[in-house]
Amino acid sequence: MAEETKPAAKKEKPPAIEKKPFTEFMEEHFTPTLKESLTKEGLNDLELSFTKAPVSIPGAMSDEACWQVIGIWNQGKRQFNIYFPKEDIKGPKAFSYAVNGKPPSTIESFMIDERKVTLDLMVLYTLQRLNGQKWLTRN
Repeated sequence: MAEETKPAAKKEKPPAIEKKPFTEFMEEHFTPTLKESLTKEGLNDLELSFTKAPVSIPGAMSDEACWQVIGIWNQGKRQFNIYFPKEDIKGPKAFSYAVNGKPPSTIESFMIDERKVTLDLMVLYTLQRLNGQKWLTRN
């Protein structure tokens, strides 16, 4: 008698990395991937950090600290911040930039139209935003 073959059990996919807790995703995935991408773009003296700090723009958001990714390079002459007022990559995000060690003067919405937020999209949007400043490629 032939043995009955049972259908192979479906292997469960591991949850998407974007489903990880906010700080774990940011520290283990977004920040290192962004740093690697920016280094490939030629930013060799890049300091990239993920920290909770007040927004340094007068009158912006609130005085409360929020999570931020801060990138500084070109001997401290260029800086960008990505703000996360809520501990959620799908929540509101904002962007600012500054030059020559001065505080940023404006804060802009960041990734407001995206329904699905992924690691790759967050990195891509950051690179596009910096490229919009002509900070990554020469024109």
